Parts: sequence; structure tokens; C-alpha cells
Amino acid sequence: MSGTDQAERAPGQVELAIGGMTCASCANRVERRLNKLDGVTATVNYATEKARVVFDEGAAPIPVDRLIAQVEDAGYTAAVPEPPRPAGGDGPAEGAGAGPDPVQALRDRTLISLALSVPVIAMAMFPVLQFTYWQWLSLTLAAPVLVWGALPFHRAAWKNLRLGTATMDTLVSMGTLAAFAWSLYALFFGTAGEPGMVHPFELTIAPSDGAANIYLEVAAGVTSFILLGRYFEARSKRRAGAALRALLEMGAKDVAVLRDGTEQRIPVEELAEGDRFVVRPGEKIATDGTVEEGTSAVDMSMLTGESVPVEVGPGAQVAGATVNAGGRLVVRATRVGSDTRLAQMARMVEEAQNGKAEVQRLADRISGIFVPVVIVLAAATLGFWLGTGGGAAAAFTAAVAVLIIACPCALGLATPTALMVGTGRGAQLGILIKGPEVLESTRRIDTIVLDKTGTVTEGSMALAEVHVADGEDEAEVLRLAGALEHASEHPIARAIAKGAAERAGELPAVEDFANLEGRGVQGVVDGHLVLVGRTALLADWSQYLPEDLERAKAAAEVRGRTAVAVGWDGAARAVLVVSDTVKPTSAEAVRRFRELGLTPILLTGDTAAVAGSVAAEVGIDQVIAEVMPKDKVDVVKRLQGEGRAVAMVGDGVNDAAALAQADLGLSMGTGTDVAIEAGDLTLVRGDLRSAADAIRLSRRTLATIKGNLFWAFAYNTAALPLAAAGLLNPMIAGAAMAFSSVFVVGNSLRLRRFTAAD
Repeated sequence: MSGTDQAERAPGQVELAIGGMTCASCANRVERRLNKLDGVTATVNYATEKARVVFDEGAAPIPVDRLIAQVEDAGYTAAVPEPPRPAGGDGPAEGAGAGPDPVQALRDRTLISLALSVPVIAMAMFPVLQFTYWQWLSLTLAAPVLVWGALPFHRAAWKNLRLGTATMDTLVSMGTLAAFAWSLYALFFGTAGEPGMVHPFELTIAPSDGAANIYLEVAAGVTSFILLGRYFEARSKRRAGAALRALLEMGAKDVAVLRDGTEQRIPVEELAEGDRFVVRPGEKIATDGTVEEGTSAVDMSMLTGESVPVEVGPGAQVAGATVNAGGRLVVRATRVGSDTRLAQMARMVEEAQNGKAEVQRLADRISGIFVPVVIVLAAATLGFWLGTGGGAAAAFTAAVAVLIIACPCALGLATPTALMVGTGRGAQLGILIKGPEVLESTRRIDTIVLDKTGTVTEGSMALAEVHVADGEDEAEVLRLAGALEHASEHPIARAIAKGAAERAGELPAVEDFANLEGRGVQGVVDGHLVLVGRTALLADWSQYLPEDLERAKAAAEVRGRTAVAVGWDGAARAVLVVSDTVKPTSAEAVRRFRELGLTPILLTGDTAAVAGSVAAEVGIDQVIAEVMPKDKVDVVKRLQGEGRAVAMVGDGVNDAAALAQADLGLSMGTGTDVAIEAGDLTLVRGDLRSAADAIRLSRRTLATIKGNLFWAFAYNTAALPLAAAGLLNPMIAGAAMAFSSVFVVGNSLRLRRFTAAD
């Protein structure tokens, strides 16, 4: 897939990779510049360094070249991103070019700057190290840090100056250059360069009159601390995006395709829709397709988390990246490239990480005005101290501390890092979060509506109960009835045959099989003439149900289940009950919903008797039954009209409208594509417990975002007055600023430890 294909993968939408951003203020500036174009709504994410441009409905798409030019006019670079590709460890991230690794380059700059800064800081802190002319060695070591180490800050500040704007780089550049310039003045034109000069230094929060003559340790130390913080941020952003690379790593690299009757090994990228390819035991299935030859068990755990292999045979659908655990299969490709289930999952993760939550928009707006306000505050601080006779050194110290402490890096990282880690962890657990606005929806939800078929229940018929007459052996009943039903294609017959085989083992052969339309089946099994079907069929042969079997049959039918009679050799022997069985995890899921403060409601088109039976089995008190598919959305609207915030869980086409109408739509990944597209959260597995996990993860991610924002706001609110009052040494201010960013990223990375509830 070309870069252009990647950029235009959705109608009316373009994605751009943005270069040159150093903080949230930069992202805010690019976003504002793009939004000046008519018919454009753009969001720029600082963490992923990507812009998503959506064209308003009815508006003509703007050429990509013009979008790129608009970004470049703002002083940044833009390009159509390359398709994501796998990368391991600290190697190049997805979409990275073949050039030097920017994270590696930043690491080198950080390590060299730290190596040069540590002696400068040590000599300034400990008078015992202040030998004669020590200050000149400090200048020799600090100068490369200020000129080369801080070069990215100076370049960005110069670019901002030419554009008439200011960012946190402006603050860093101004603060460190001011400290360096003051030191040069003191060394060459003052008395700081004289032999025997002693530089006292205290790591205390106390008023400072600037008695220290030079500030080289401040200039070098602040630069190194901020570089270190940015290096950790860069590594964290790469690690947070590892879920996307992990999804891409799951796919096969090559495939044995059948052409002209022979196998040819080709790269998986060359596989075309309609190609037939071979999958041997232990190999990954190259792409989504339909099995044409062979039977096997397929391990879906890599893609869905399902631990039990799924049996497949001719006609079965298989997904790319899953592992063939059994025999040889021949598969015809039905989806390739960006259309596969794996690619769709990767795309959903990427789009969620590129999105922007409302809380992040607030942070962006604040950071956009924060920098110029801080510059004004620093100038006012300098003027106040000079005007009140506090001394030039004390005034300079306070002003530089204001500039350094105010860097809004933590503010810009608060939301995107948490969002990236949360959505990435969700993908690993089979929970796909479509966008950041979903997180805010989960906070408000108080009611969860559950579709019955395929969501709470398995969605297919299965043998639920076996009732045998006195003196009969259950295994023998299942052997004979299962063998007869195995010869039939009816869904109820298949359910009985499957259940019999699982419970009684291998089934015997059938002779003289006959399908009696609407009544049942008959045939000879192990010398017995066996009848399976309606009670009327058995009555024709004078085989009547005894009283206990009649009661069992009536009880099953009251609950909406299907009861099938079994008889042979002149007597009715058993009643087999078939139904759409409740998933074994559904009751546990309902309990977890209640623990999350949600009221569960069962919604179904089935009869009230069937719905009531299922609801009682899983512990749901409220049931809405006999609802036509088109009326499901009306039910959701009615609940919303009652003031409820509604989540809807469904898996079918008839659930799509209700999923879209709900405040939060959770679609089962085992369901239809329409339902998956309509939902806000996709649950890859068919386990309803993952819906509870999805809500827990979303709420945890939102709480992390809020915690990050609180830390960033509280930090700046508390530290700025201290700095303006002259109570905060500039080097301590720089270290604290860098620490706040590392704290925010580290707090976000805690989401990687989120686990599904046992």
C-alpha cells in the first residue's frame, strides 16, 4: 500500500506526519493553521506526531500539497506517512524512514550533555572541588552543552521568533542563554574570573540575592535535565505505540500459493484476492479466506485471545495471522492487504491513538496561551525585583526560574500518552477502542442493554438437557439418537448429533435412514428401529411418553426450548431438550456490570418466556422481549429519554442502529461487520466479560488522563509563584520541570499493567 493510499484510506480524510513539533503548543499552532482552510476540521496529536484532516460534508477535498504547504507556512514539516511496519525494541518506529533514528540521536545528545554537565554541577555544589581557576574549566565544559546540546531548543526558538510566536522551546532557549550570557559577562567583565573565586551553592527553597557570580551550572544542568526528559518521552511514545507494531508482527511474512497446480513461495504482499494457498501444520494463515480443502484446528489466541483451537473444514472462514494447529489446509483468499481483519484491527488502534479527547482539547487551548503569558510574567518578575532594589543578580535568578519552571511539556503529554498506552493495552486484550471520546462516554454510563442471541447466549442450537425414562441408560440413548440425527442436515438434528458425540463418544452407523418432513427422522441403528422427532411420530408407532417425560417436555417448552422425543423397540425412551444455550461466562459478566454500577437490561425479539428463562439464568432483573429489530433503537431512545446514559452490547446487523444510538456501543467482534462498525468499542472475543473489562479499562484510562492533567496544572500553579518570588533556584526549577514530564509518562505507562478480571 502506497503512502498516498494510506493518506486517503477513508473518504474525506487525510493523514499527515508532522515534523518539528516540540510541545503541545506546536501541535496547537499547526492545528489552528490547518483549520483556517475552508471546509477543513483538523486535529494534531503531539504524541503521535500526526495530523488528521477531515473535510466537511459537501466540501471539495483540498489537495495534499496545499495541506503540506499550510503546515510548512507555520514553520513545521509535513508529509504523507508511510504505512506502519513492524519494529522491535528501540529500533525505528512504524513509518520511520531509513535515515538516522531520531531517538538514538537524542540519546547521544543527552548522554554527552550529561557527561559534560555533571562536573560543572559538582564543582558549583561542592566548594572543596573549586580549585584555582575552576570557573574556567566550568566554562569549557558548559559551552558545548549550551551551544550543541541545546541547539534544538535554539533552532526552534529562532524559528518561532521569525514567525512571531513562542513555545516552550522559547522558554528553554531564553532561560539557558540568559544564564550563559550572564556568566560570560561576570567572567570577562566582572570579578568572577579572578583566581580563588568561590561559588557557594545551596539546594534550598529560600530567597536568593544572586550572590553566586556565575550560572554555568544552571545553563548546563537545565539543558541536560530537559534533554533527559525529552529522551524518556520519546522512548515512552515509541513503547506506547508498540501495540500497533505487535498487531503487524502477527501476520505471516510469506505464503505458499497454488498456481498451475504447483506451490510457489511468494511474499504475502503479493497475494491477491481469489488466490488459493496452502497452510501446513504450525504455519500462520497468510490472510483472511475460506477453507476449500482439508480439516484442522486453528489457534485463534493471537488474534482473539481465545485459548481453545477452533475446528475448521471446507467452507469455514479463517482469519490471517491465526495458526494452523492441525492438518494441511487449502484456503482461498477473500480479503488481502488493508481489508483483512488484522489490518482493520491495526487501523482501529492507530485511529484511536490519533484521536483527541475533549479533555485534551482543553489542555491544548491552555498551552497555546500559556507560553506568552509566562514570558510576560518573567519580564514582570525581572522588572519588579529591579524596581524594588532587590539587585540585578536576584532579579535575574527569579526571572530565569520563571522561564524554566513554566515549560508546559507535561501538560501536552498528559492525554496522548495515556490514550496511546490505554488503547494499545486494550488491543492486546482484544478490546478495540475506536476513539478518545469513547473514554468520556464510559464515565457517564449507568445502564447496559444486552442483546440476547449471540451476546448473552451462544447464538446457535445446542443439546441442553437429556431426560431418560426409568431404567434407561443415558449414554445408550445418546448413541442411538445421535447416530440417527447425524444423518440429518436440520439445525436441531446437528445440535443433537454434536452433543451426543461429545457426551457418548463415537456414533454408530445408520441404515434405512428416512427424513419424515415436519415430524422427525427414523432409521435402524445397531439393530434397533429408532425414532427421533415429535411425540406424534412416536404415537404413530404406539410409543407414548411416560408421565415424567411428559412433565420434562412441558417444562422445556414453557421456557421456550425445543423438546425432541426418542423411542425404539416399541417404547419411548427419552426427551432431548435443545436450545440456544447461555454462554458460561454471561452470569459472571452480569455480576461485573453490577459491580461497575450498571443496571443490566436484556433486550430480545424472542418470546417473554424464553427471555425470562435466560435472564433468570444470568441474574438480570429487567427484560424487554418480543422487540422487532427495527424497534431496538426506539428502546434505547426511550431509556435515554428517562434520563439514563445507555450502553448497548450487540453482535448482529439488527443491532447496528441501536449501537449507534446508544451513548456507548459495544460490538462483539464475533458478530457482523456492520455491528462492529457501528460500535464505539469492539470486543474481539465473544466473551461478554470483556465488555466489563472494556469499561474498566476505559474508565482507568480516563482517570489516568485526569490525574496527569491535575499533576501538570498543580505543578505549574504551585511552582510559578515560588519562582517569581525568588524562592526557587533555576537549576532546581529545570530538574523539577523535566521530572514532571517523566512522571506523567510513567503514570500513563502504568496502564500497561491493566489485566482482565479473573
